[in-house]
Amino acid sequence: MLPWVAALGSTLLMQSVASFLTQSMPVIAPLVTASAGLAPEAVGHLSALVAAGTVLFLLLGGPLLERWGPIRTLQWGAATAAMGMLLLGLGSTPALVAASLLLGIGYGPSPPAGSRILAATAPPGHRTLIFSVKQAGAPLGGAFAGLVTAPVAHAFGWIVGILVTVAVALLAALAIQPLKDSLDAERNPHQRIGLGAILRRETWAAPIAALRLHPALPPLTILAMSFAAVQGCLFAFTVTWLSLSHDLSLVQAGTAFASMQAAGVVARILLGWLADRTGRPVRNLLFQALAAAAVTLGFAWMPTDTPFLLVNLLAGAAGFLAASWNGIYLSEVARLVPPAQVAAATAGSTLFTFLGYLVAPAGFTLIVALSGSWVLPLTLVATQLAFASILVSALLRSHRTGKPA
Repeated sequence: MLPWVAALGSTLLMQSVASFLTQSMPVIAPLVTASAGLAPEAVGHLSALVAAGTVLFLLLGGPLLERWGPIRTLQWGAATAAMGMLLLGLGSTPALVAASLLLGIGYGPSPPAGSRILAATAPPGHRTLIFSVKQAGAPLGGAFAGLVTAPVAHAFGWIVGILVTVAVALLAALAIQPLKDSLDAERNPHQRIGLGAILRRETWAAPIAALRLHPALPPLTILAMSFAAVQGCLFAFTVTWLSLSHDLSLVQAGTAFASMQAAGVVARILLGWLADRTGRPVRNLLFQALAAAAVTLGFAWMPTDTPFLLVNLLAGAAGFLAASWNGIYLSEVARLVPPAQVAAATAGSTLFTFLGYLVAPAGFTLIVALSGSWVLPLTLVATQLAFASILVSALLRSHRTGKPA
């Protein structure tokens, strides 16, 4: 087997599983929040805590990745997320808070570890496509959350749904063990990973400083943050919103959620291939942002009596455009920096990107609580993506011409 095939297979599997666990939480959120005595829109706070956990790992997890290597770090992430899901089963508010943070921390290794593996093995002419295939694991895992976790939770109770996710995480961690020796060969066994090493200034400053490695990295990160705000809100609230405002059952809402995720799988591969063919990945992303904003607005404003088939089509269109940017973005980050700095640059840029996943759902929840409207916050997150596309386009043109923005 070619080295890049094994590398892609392992990173795709672990990306899918990490997403499966984190997206299973909002899928069963109507049941979990009800059990804890929380308002349905509280899922936004839980999703924000997941993003906060990922930011925490991206900020402080560099020594772990350096010491263990990417495969062992991905295994550790899967085990940590599984622990989070087990805590979720306790059903109390403190347990939900701790579970959400652990889910985010467990997801954290996926971007830097995956980029480190693929940057070292992917054929240059197909780099964007390969990164996009790996990132297709995110909506693929989400689709399985909608198609597996929701029906299992509905039929057997949400505790059984949680146990299914835990079993999947542990089996995946075992499945990639044979690749550890080859893909973790460049790890530094002498790297210290004690609390002092993790918390020292050099650790958390390194990923942030890596954004200065190329002038295009900050504008690209702004665009990714804006995309993340839309994707984060769609993923966090679609099931709850469709259940409450469109009177869909949990299984129906989960099916629409799965349509959104499945469309993202197809789009990540297709648009990644297109970016390689055009040779202009950032330009493609800018146009995609405008289209994603328009489709998200259409999804937000669909009438409450919209036929279920059309709901699925609109959900799929939103997923196709608003949840398929990640692989192109990560590939471009890896292309812009020296090979030795790929993990640090990916961690730094992704750290800020996850602030979009953190802030947007929390703000969404606040707007719903204050206004009682689910359409208003969806409209706002879609509109900001259109404005971000215009701003980033201007910043990149300024960089190319050497003039101030």
